[in-house]
Amino acid sequence: MARDMSNTRELLEAMDMRTREVFRRVVESYLDTGAPVGSRTLSKQLPLKASPATIRNVMQDLEEMGLLESPHVSAGRLPTERGLRLFVDALLEVGEIAPEDREAIDASVGYNGEDLSVLLDRASEALSAVTHGASLVLAPRIEAPIREVQVVPLSGDDALLVIVTEDGQVENRLFRMPQGLSPAGLEQAANFVNSIARGRTIAELRRVIEQEIARHRSELDNLARQLVEAGLAVWQHDEDHEERLIVRGQANLLDDADMLANLDRVRELFEDLEKKRDIVEFLELAEQGEGVRIFIGSENKLFSLSASSLVVSPYMNADRKIVGAVGVIGPRRLNYGRILPIIDYTAQLVGRIVSGRS
Repeated sequence: MARDMSNTRELLEAMDMRTREVFRRVVESYLDTGAPVGSRTLSKQLPLKASPATIRNVMQDLEEMGLLESPHVSAGRLPTERGLRLFVDALLEVGEIAPEDREAIDASVGYNGEDLSVLLDRASEALSAVTHGASLVLAPRIEAPIREVQVVPLSGDDALLVIVTEDGQVENRLFRMPQGLSPAGLEQAANFVNSIARGRTIAELRRVIEQEIARHRSELDNLARQLVEAGLAVWQHDEDHEERLIVRGQANLLDDADMLANLDRVRELFEDLEKKRDIVEFLELAEQGEGVRIFIGSENKLFSLSASSLVVSPYMNADRKIVGAVGVIGPRRLNYGRILPIIDYTAQLVGRIVSGRS
């Protein structure tokens, strides 16, 4: 989403030093406490001497500019969505990630040669724990060539189809085997799939498998053919076969009063996250610009109904291609200055892990 920075400059140029300082203090107080700020409180905090009446006039000007609002007639002021955007774009101070946050993420993720999906699960859990928000990690689609396909019989007629790629990723799906399949038929099916799969991506394999089955129909046992078709069908009809959205810490959203005030909308947000909707749109949000991006309230069409904010960053593989994204959803009064470097660090860490597996 393109940002109109000329409008940001115009708003800042319209403020004198005192107006800008009042605005900054109101926003920082809101981000810290979530409560409206009154003129009497600000008059005691400002480094520039100003009476409560003077500050009330300044706050009124900021309200007319659309940057502040008053929840009640006699209450103090809160930043509007537009005001938060101006603060984030022009006044937010962002430093390095805190050492304790970096250590917590490093310790939780680690790397001991585990499956990539396990590492990304850990990254999502760590991100949620450190930020106290709902974390999102979009796993990369599998585009590496396949090294090996295994069919692992489980109890009854259940089996596990395991695909190992050349870059070390492991993906598996549970499916039902045809009844009466012999060990010889199982071996025949596995050998057939491996003869087709090696060197191809999953997307390529899906395209050629049907014609290959038809070509070798006379050579394949009927039950072995059914096994091949059943095993690969779990990728053909699985909505998550290309990207997987890992969500952790949804309950953290209920710790904020603003989110609780929109409980029905938060519930809709939970349902969207559980159903893994709009995965492609989530990645597109991250791809719209380099580095960490902030979407406040209605700026984010995916989660706008819940009055939440999304902080998101893409991560890249060894070829500097964007392959996934990491992000955090929370209330509008997120501690943006702290969370931005956390998201940036996590995205770089995940990118290094993905690149290392390549």
